[in-house]
Amino acid sequence: MICIPIVAGTNEDALLKMERSLPLADIVELRIDSIRNVNLSELISAKSNMPLLITNRKKDEGGSFEGSERGRIALLKEAVELGAEYVDIELSTEDTLIEELLLKIRNYDSQTGLIVSHHDFNGTSSEKKLKETFNECLRAGADIVKIVTFANSVEDNLKVLNLIPYAKRKGKKIITFCMGNPGRISRAVAPLLGSYLGFASLERGDESAPGQMTAHEMKQVLTILK
Repeated sequence: MICIPIVAGTNEDALLKMERSLPLADIVELRIDSIRNVNLSELISAKSNMPLLITNRKKDEGGSFEGSERGRIALLKEAVELGAEYVDIELSTEDTLIEELLLKIRNYDSQTGLIVSHHDFNGTSSEKKLKETFNECLRAGADIVKIVTFANSVEDNLKVLNLIPYAKRKGKKIITFCMGNPGRISRAVAPLLGSYLGFASLERGDESAPGQMTAHEMKQVLTILK
């Protein structure tokens, strides 16, 4: 499935980009950390039949949120209350805050899937370390594990892509790929191997991470590879 991240400065801009994403995406990620005075109720009520992933990324993992950690998680809890299909929380978040979010999800009949994510913007760890991180995400309560690293070489892609069969053997869902130009190949190959989501921007200039293709490019590449 192709996920288009919406990076916008205002609710109005986010709504416009959501509408334009409908013909191209299977799911839309709202990066609410970039939206000033975000109105989650307005955004989530406008989603039509498009599943929404709500992400409120903290600064040390590439985000823009400037408030307190408790305030950051409060917005994710609100997203659960409003019926978002998925929320994303970083593995590096304080354990008690992850537990609070999990409790909120359970109180709403577990209708929202929890993505526990890990990002490394400097490089790619050993395959052994990546598997340890995968298991840490599961222990934190993940329905879906997301592990994204920066590729300093083409070979780094292999370490990350090997997580997909590892997750399958455990019967778990994973989103994984590499950032950066050497990692572009993993963005196309990972969905074909079974990565739950592939991320692609709405258009040039809307990238939420380095090396991201546009949705049109991603569709073309996947068509060719298939």
